[in-house]
Amino acid sequence: MDSRFRGNDSLITRIMHFLITAGGTREYIDPVRFISNASSGKMGYALATAAINAGHKVTLITTIKNLELRIKNSKLKTVAVETAAQMFEAVKKHFSKCDCLIMTAAVSDYTPVKKSKTKIKKSKNGLVIKLKPTADILKWAGKHKKKGQAVVGFALEDRNLRKSAERKLKEKNLDMIIANKPAAIGAEENEVEIKTLKKSWLKTKKHSKKVVAEQIIRVVEDIYSPAPTG
Repeated sequence: MDSRFRGNDSLITRIMHFLITAGGTREYIDPVRFISNASSGKMGYALATAAINAGHKVTLITTIKNLELRIKNSKLKTVAVETAAQMFEAVKKHFSKCDCLIMTAAVSDYTPVKKSKTKIKKSKNGLVIKLKPTADILKWAGKHKKKGQAVVGFALEDRNLRKSAERKLKEKNLDMIIANKPAAIGAEENEVEIKTLKKSWLKTKKHSKKVVAEQIIRVVEDIYSPAPTG
């Protein structure tokens, strides 16, 4: 963590190094077809923007190529990945240097056991694709974090939102969980519920993802970057 400090109204907070992931991974079946999801990457990019604007450093690991990050700043580093395996390798490479990992990316839970080297031709027969689980990046980070590091996860749930999110918080040894619903995917606005280990649930109002991201960064600052004493 940087030894410098910045002023934010009456709040004094340490400059942090955030590692943020964004977008949905692509798990290829053949050279042109893949398994993915509808994640737009907007929340991850909004968090990166909010952290930079608050004076922090950011390493953004992203699968999104067509979403512009409107920040030209020496405190920002972007790492392009595509698959879950590539994202895992990137997180492992940069994790030790960060103060806080925010896993916003929608990482595929499964990937094909075997990728065809050539395009699979359409036929009258059915097609069976055997899948295997991908690495649990968030669980790995929770297991390998060091003292002073925070790991923040997202939980997208269509039912039992808080219960499922709290289970994820504990099982993956996280410091904070951000729960939201499927309606957030690709949307310009969002509302989230935030839970830390030591505090009760905090629910945000529906706002643009930019505003929600700013609120999330402030919560991380308040909890994991206390003002110096003495």
